[in-house]
Amino acid sequence: MGQDDGVTDRDAVSPDPAAMRKQYRAAGLAEDELAATPLEQFARWFKQAASEAHLFEPNAMVVSTADAEGRPSSRTVLLKQFDEQGFVFYTNYDSQKARDLAENPYVSLLFPWHPMARQVIVRGVARRTGRDETAAYFRTRPHGSQLGAWASAQSQVVPTRAELDASYAELSARYPQGEQVPVPPHWGGFRVAPQSVEFWQGRENRLHDRLRYVTRPDGSWRVERLSP
Repeated sequence: MGQDDGVTDRDAVSPDPAAMRKQYRAAGLAEDELAATPLEQFARWFKQAASEAHLFEPNAMVVSTADAEGRPSSRTVLLKQFDEQGFVFYTNYDSQKARDLAENPYVSLLFPWHPMARQVIVRGVARRTGRDETAAYFRTRPHGSQLGAWASAQSQVVPTRAELDASYAELSARYPQGEQVPVPPHWGGFRVAPQSVEFWQGRENRLHDRLRYVTRPDGSWRVERLSP
């Protein structure tokens, strides 16, 4: 589905957010169209976002965490894997998100596929991936990204850009292209095991379709429709 198929703008562009209007013309989402599990349904929509709509970075998701006091924070992170066990992303374990998750493992993921008038909202529990899994993924990263994982003390205050660049240059000299970069001990993955997954499809007159999978105690899923 292209952008013209999903969203129609009837009004002129305005700098006033209250005056901005989009009328969602996309086809609806019905219960009998859903896959048996939310991961299967996500795979369908993800393929459409990546291969048919050709969205820019369809694996970009907003990761929202909260610390022990309930103070929230959000940032955009790239999804790197998904399967029936959950959604995986990688980060510095000293970052704000990782510190939050150490205190409070509950997390929300939001995939904002605006050109398709779609969203996917995942709520679940995050756990660290194993070191073998982390190392296997780290080896697939470009050489520069591997160095960057060492060079940046993510979320920490850095005095100047020059200091960050100097750190990277030093690492580049130590580990030139073609030489294996060790996996940083402070870097790795999180797997978010979903407890609920909502599929949001924009419809006309703000009467959107919202279908949410919710896990049962036996591990199966029930589907409920939410009012828009």
